[in-house]
Amino acid sequence: ELSLNKVSKSVPGSGSQGRAMILEDISFELEPGDVLGVIGNSAAGKSSLARLLVGIWKPDNGEVRLDGATLDQWSPDALGSHVGYLPQHVEMLPGTIAENISRFEPRAKEDDIFAAAQSAGVHDLVLGLPEGYATRVGFPDQPLSGGQIQRIGLARAIYRLPRFVVLDEPNAHLDSHGDEALTETIRLLRKRRCTVVVMAHRPSVLAEASKVLILYKGK
Repeated sequence: ELSLNKVSKSVPGSGSQGRAMILEDISFELEPGDVLGVIGNSAAGKSSLARLLVGIWKPDNGEVRLDGATLDQWSPDALGSHVGYLPQHVEMLPGTIAENISRFEPRAKEDDIFAAAQSAGVHDLVLGLPEGYATRVGFPDQPLSGGQIQRIGLARAIYRLPRFVVLDEPNAHLDSHGDEALTETIRLLRKRRCTVVVMAHRPSVLAEASKVLILYKGK
């Protein structure tokens, strides 16, 4: 269960005087299995809302609660295992594709890594690389395109099917095949009663949404 109560956020570092608000008095509730599509123009506050939902930013006012507890009442390790996040600008950490998908979990199981990659529609793509899942990424000469990186980032976000998933513009660099895989991924999460929030420009992402939130100038 996710709930926001009058959440507001100003531009970080803007100080207390004359603060420019990027989100103001945002309130909504989601139940397990809900898929919320968040739509709005550029600079409407979608990415800022995503950062607040996963705890990267803290609200200046109001509360974000998961299962009744504010995010700072969760231990970071416990919260991290239940949350999946795909940021708008995805980066790979230095390591292998398998390590990135598994979030560098020390004793990650291959089956869990493969399942995440298959759900994200990236398994065959990875197998087609010369070194497969052992391919090194996170370096300037990594052999991946922007769309491929985004799909591996999606696999990382849904690794071991976390209960709460936030996807920020997940189809920004995807072709039609990647778009279909994304829709299937959201459908799978919904069937497993995960709570999903998707920030979207393109309407195809909203096909699986059970609720829609429109952001306009942070409101």
